[in-house]
Amino acid sequence: MTSEKNNSSAGSFAPLKHSMFALLWVAAILGNVGSFMRDVASSWMVTELSASPTAVALIQTAASLPVFLLAIPAGVLSDILDRRRFLIAVQVLLACVSGTLLILSKTNALTVEYLVALTFVGGIGAALMGPTWQAIVPELVPREDLKNAVALNSLGINISRAIGPAAGGLLVASFGAAMAYGADVSSYLIVIVALLFWKRPPATDSGLSEQFLGAFRAGLRYARSSTELHVVLLRAAVFFLFASSVWALLPLLTRRMLGGTAGFYGVMLGAVGAGAIVGALLLPKLRQRLSADGLVLLSSVLSAGVMAALSLAPAQWVAVVLMLFLGAGWIIALTTFNGVAQAVLPNWVRGRGLAIYLMVFNGAMAGGSLGWGLFAQEVGIPTALLVGGVGLVIASLLFNRVKLPTGEADLQASNHWPEPMLAEPVAHDRGPVLIQIEYRIARKNLAAFMQAMQRVERERRRDGAYAWGVAEHTGETERVIEWFMVESWAEHLRQHQRVSKADADMQDEALAFHEGAEPPVVHHFLALHGPVARKAQAHG
Repeated sequence: MTSEKNNSSAGSFAPLKHSMFALLWVAAILGNVGSFMRDVASSWMVTELSASPTAVALIQTAASLPVFLLAIPAGVLSDILDRRRFLIAVQVLLACVSGTLLILSKTNALTVEYLVALTFVGGIGAALMGPTWQAIVPELVPREDLKNAVALNSLGINISRAIGPAAGGLLVASFGAAMAYGADVSSYLIVIVALLFWKRPPATDSGLSEQFLGAFRAGLRYARSSTELHVVLLRAAVFFLFASSVWALLPLLTRRMLGGTAGFYGVMLGAVGAGAIVGALLLPKLRQRLSADGLVLLSSVLSAGVMAALSLAPAQWVAVVLMLFLGAGWIIALTTFNGVAQAVLPNWVRGRGLAIYLMVFNGAMAGGSLGWGLFAQEVGIPTALLVGGVGLVIASLLFNRVKLPTGEADLQASNHWPEPMLAEPVAHDRGPVLIQIEYRIARKNLAAFMQAMQRVERERRRDGAYAWGVAEHTGETERVIEWFMVESWAEHLRQHQRVSKADADMQDEALAFHEGAEPPVVHHFLALHGPVARKAQAHG
């Protein structure tokens, strides 16, 4: 175990040996630097345009809400469209948003309404880009470098977080918000050029490509039936709902309580990024000592401590130091939740599953930001920060009993299901399809068999079944039928490809109760309706 960890550590930067990954990694850092510049400029401009805490919090809400609303459709699109072209189109959209902000700020025509609306459109672009950018990583590096590539992407974001806010704050303080918006436009052009250099090979059509609505339903079915994903989403929602208070109120805190300028606000956010880098470097050692639940609890205590200290309006240099601790705590939580989410998702639904995670994350941030802004307007910023910190610690202690999954299951496709026997070719759009599996189960083993089948049910539903059940024969008590239904023949063929090795082990636990030398008999039935039924009657 120690040797594997050391080798992993030694190869942390190995993905950069792949030129296309390295080019896009650098471009992403520059693009994110521009985005953080834009965010600083917008957050500071709203404090000049309005003194209302609610208006300031609306910027955070406008940025996060689109990801909450569009995360799942974005995840579906990332799986069914050409990812390179899709990313280029999104970069063009984001460049147009920042270009509009540049013109409005340069002409002194920027209002709170324009700022919130354009931030919302920028949030739409971020919602579309997030799952897709994560999904292209396996296309850029070999499998053995994938984990290190994901870690490097996280490091790149925090490098951007350390540079972008400070640079954006200095630009706003020295030249005005228009300069920061202009720098952001330039950063998107850099990313577009890098994507144009990527010669992505065309995807091969296996005939089982998913359409938008079908892929959307499949993603929702998986999320609804995955208890492990439910735990990750619940724990993340609770954490971010309380932790969002510090982010929603930070611009006003900097301006009113600390007497800071736009430049100092950038330094504060830059300190968050620097602390996140330190936290990311310390994380491997922390993982050796703490479980995922322990890491989330540590992050909660760190973040809550910072929020309580900020509520006392400390000196500016103390506030900067506190931001270092906030950044470390924040990256520990983000990396832990994201890592567990990735670990419990198989490849075929990873984009959609991560999109649902991003939806919960941004929904909690958006709702929390608006709620904390309204709360601060009634009780004041210091009290709101203190209540948020205390609530974060209490909620984390309570929900620590709901343990995060270990994510150690082997989710590689097992491909152990045999191909269905066909009397004649079946059109992919035929359906629905009924699958029956006939077992021989001794009466004394029926209760244990049904307990094992409860786990099988979740697997069937995750992989595509919309209905499932078990029935026994009235004349032969040892004859038990498992049945489930899928939307179409193509969806059932996809189901064959989705069964993981961990799922195969789960199915083997149920199969252990089957008696007889022959394996269970499997039957496939296609619904007869409409033109298909009339055709069958004509042949009859």
